[in-house]
Amino acid sequence: MMTAEQIMSAHKANVETLFGLTGLAFEGVEKLIELNIQVAKTAMTEASESTKAALSVKDAQELLALQASLLQPAAEKAAAYGRHVYEIAASTGAEVNRVAEATAAEAQAKFMAVVDSAVKNAPAGTENAVALVKSAVAAANNAFESVQKASKQAAEVADANFQAMSTTAVRATQAAAKSKRAA
Repeated sequence: MMTAEQIMSAHKANVETLFGLTGLAFEGVEKLIELNIQVAKTAMTEASESTKAALSVKDAQELLALQASLLQPAAEKAAAYGRHVYEIAASTGAEVNRVAEATAAEAQAKFMAVVDSAVKNAPAGTENAVALVKSAVAAANNAFESVQKASKQAAEVADANFQAMSTTAVRATQAAAKSKRAA
């Protein structure tokens, strides 16, 4: 059985974890805000330059060439922005997962200590019940580890798919820009 001191210690650790995770979330939001401010500043500058270039166009052919020259960089910038957002989200998520795994491992160790203590102090004749509890705890631990592994694999697959989609989108835009220039 847990003492009042152990319970208070556990609550204190939980509060510290909560504030740590909140801090991580705010860091991720700050990075997104910084990225969006930089994108907005760059977009304003580029819009000004594009407008000046469009106003200096002398014929339709020159306008088409200007349009084609702006298309590819815009797609590449959109893909880069998406990658940056994804990287911020992924790094924040990875850090949250790291904290969650460490916290879960610590909680699991404490729970196992409580189970071990209860097993040692179990009255005679309860060996079957003790074996059942140990088996249930082992099964729960295995299930938890399987879920963690599956989550990591899913995140890796999602990352690979995102990178492939981003690359494909940029290549498609480059091909479209080349075909427009050729026409």
